[in-house]
Amino acid sequence: MIDNIFIQISVLLGITVSVAFLMRVLRQPLLIAYLIAGIIAGPLFLNLLQSGGQTFDALAEFGVVLLLFVVGLSLNIQHIKSIGKVAVIAGLAQVIFTASLGFLILLAMKFPASSAIYLALALTFSSTIIIVKLLADKKDTESVYGRYTIGLMVVQDIVAIFLMMIITSLGQGNNIWIEIGELVGKIFILVGFVGFTARYIVPKILQSVAKSGEFLFIFTLTWCFGIASLLYWLGFSLEIGAIVAGLTLGSSPFQSEISSRIKPLRDFFIVIFFIILGSEMALSNLGDIWLPGLVLSLFILIGNPFVLYWAFRSQKFTRRNSFLAGVTAAQVSEFGFVLLIVGRNLGHVMGAELEVFTIVALTTIIVSSYLITYSEKIFEFLRPLFNLFGPDKHRQREKKPEIFSNWVFGYHRIGWKVCEAFSEKNMKYAVVDFNPEAVKTLKNRGISVFFGDVSDVEFLESLPLEKAKMIVCTIPSAEDQITLFKHIRKINKGVILVGNLYYNTYLDDLYEAGANYVMMTHLLGGSWIAEVIKNKTWTDKTFQDLRKDQKEEMKLHFTSGINETK
Repeated sequence: MIDNIFIQISVLLGITVSVAFLMRVLRQPLLIAYLIAGIIAGPLFLNLLQSGGQTFDALAEFGVVLLLFVVGLSLNIQHIKSIGKVAVIAGLAQVIFTASLGFLILLAMKFPASSAIYLALALTFSSTIIIVKLLADKKDTESVYGRYTIGLMVVQDIVAIFLMMIITSLGQGNNIWIEIGELVGKIFILVGFVGFTARYIVPKILQSVAKSGEFLFIFTLTWCFGIASLLYWLGFSLEIGAIVAGLTLGSSPFQSEISSRIKPLRDFFIVIFFIILGSEMALSNLGDIWLPGLVLSLFILIGNPFVLYWAFRSQKFTRRNSFLAGVTAAQVSEFGFVLLIVGRNLGHVMGAELEVFTIVALTTIIVSSYLITYSEKIFEFLRPLFNLFGPDKHRQREKKPEIFSNWVFGYHRIGWKVCEAFSEKNMKYAVVDFNPEAVKTLKNRGISVFFGDVSDVEFLESLPLEKAKMIVCTIPSAEDQITLFKHIRKINKGVILVGNLYYNTYLDDLYEAGANYVMMTHLLGGSWIAEVIKNKTWTDKTFQDLRKDQKEEMKLHFTSGINETK
């Protein structure tokens, strides 16, 4: 057994990467690799975690806090508003069906009532991380079924938050009515806290913080753990504190940048969390847990698609969209593990529930990954069966995502002139900028703008650049432009890329990265003064005209967005 914690983590990551390579070949989510790596590292095989148990438990708790923080951060209530009542009805129908029938199945398999309740609730939620990732890989996030499936995940997240509050507030040994009163009071306190903080405190802080990506990252971590600790001190659970911390930042215009910066750190701690869960798999009792695990897996793989298909069809969705949405949600969520861990810490869960749920997670995630990837082919294979019920009477139009033919990365100094040119020629364009003031001003002017750092590939992947015809980048950093151009060339071979450099050190690198042309500001300035020398006489009137033109340009710049003299 290895006693050094650093070497333990190194070996764990080595095992995880090795298993992850196999999962990538099999086109499986890496969550499977983490659980399998934990089983290998556990007492059944290598027994790597015993001496560093407290350290790993602390790392796992960090992972839970960051996971729930991102859940709160990504809770997009506006998405539910945009898709109406459909996702709410489908989401609640699926939650009620899975929890109720799952509870009865567990009772029939002789599980204690408390264990049956927790396991049934854990089975209720589908994995937002896996669904969004696989939908994005298929470019289906903006399809009809994709948008409503993501809305379904938002509904589940809201239900999960309330369940977490109920579980951590009730059953503490007090009078039930006192506990219910305290729970209602806590809900009002949290709603008020989130509303007040998100509206009056966070915007003012982020307006200054967001100017620096590094400062934004440090502030986000401080805010996450600070709010979670504050609420924990006030009597709430750490889990609720983490969710609330995310909710207070979720309505910020910088939400996507915050999320993209925090996710890599969350992923590291989540790796440790799932490795520890895998290590707790006592396969010695496999004979007792494999049958419940198999029954519950079949229930999720068949029951969830069935109830969601019925829910969407009842709201006049096509057979295709109803089927695709149903099979997309045919797996359990990482939140189920968190729920069971909380139940175990509260003393409500004391049996093999985690082991059973781990089997369900491994089975459903593996199978549903293939179901999602090949869902269209599966539907075409089953189409003759659907046709037995006659022609489909329902029709739906796919909502086409907004396409921008032209993009400007970096608004101030040079970019604003490019935007004016696009406007004069009535060419549709969007702006990407990392300056909060620029983003705010452009939004006020009704110009499509995205806040983010071009060095963040995950942020770039969220931008609809596949059909762009021209992209002008005025960002001074050569390294950021290289990252941007390489990413764009992978998804769009025909787009015109124009870069910008102050020095020629990285000129060849930008062309190798895919730039069609790179502006050199000193060359452009030299060309301008050369034209003046060749075509104008050096008189007082010449200088007066040049100064007048310059002032007019600066006035235009001032009204176009950012005052550079600040």
